Amino acid sequence: MNESERLQRMIDESGRIVFFGGAGVSTESGIPDFRSVDGLYRQRYPYPPEVMISHSFFVEHPAEFFDFYRAKMLCLDARPNAAHQKLAELERAGKLCAVITQNIDGLHTQAGSRRVLELHGSVHRNYCMSCRKAYDARFILESEGVPRCRCGGIVKPDVVLYEESLDSGLLERAVEYIEQADMLIVGGTSLVVYPAAGLIDYYRGKRLVLINRDPTPADGRADLLISGNIGAALGRVRV
Repeated sequence: MNESERLQRMIDESGRIVFFGGAGVSTESGIPDFRSVDGLYRQRYPYPPEVMISHSFFVEHPAEFFDFYRAKMLCLDARPNAAHQKLAELERAGKLCAVITQNIDGLHTQAGSRRVLELHGSVHRNYCMSCRKAYDARFILESEGVPRCRCGGIVKPDVVLYEESLDSGLLERAVEYIEQADMLIVGGTSLVVYPAAGLIDYYRGKRLVLINRDPTPADGRADLLISGNIGAALGRVRV
């Protein structure tokens, strides 16, 4: 039995699947990840990307922050790929309970998934730091310099920057989903960014599937390890 057949059998035998994914899920949609050869960490900027998308840099250099953010974090023309679409299909079929994602691109929701836990927020949600008025991503993209609300406040993306904490309530919900899952599919994530990477420790089942192009620290724990693109792996699944 090959990898595709084993994955299909696991999905057929499961009824409470949870998916946990990272940047690799969206690379097939043309969105660069942070650590691949063409990812953000290979770009040439005056500061390293992890500095430019940190809370302190946002506070101290907001104009430079937004220049980088518009150029590298807003990919509004990207569309869901086979992985996003298959996960939404599995949810509609009653097989998948939740998608837990480290991505901020909103592509899971765009594909039709309804139970999406966005651990790092979303570029599609933005708010005035003074009056809390909401703005969409297009407003940020089309603004110049530091985006301002009509009240004069800075409009901040609802994304978790370096030095900021994840939402504790969202983390608790993610843990609950994983603890109750009878199958956990992990894909497109290096599993090195904590606390999100520690979520798989809460899974106690016998169907842990890892799908990734590169090795991860958790490979030895997988019941099924698939090396390659997640869109290709999930795209072959029959629902």
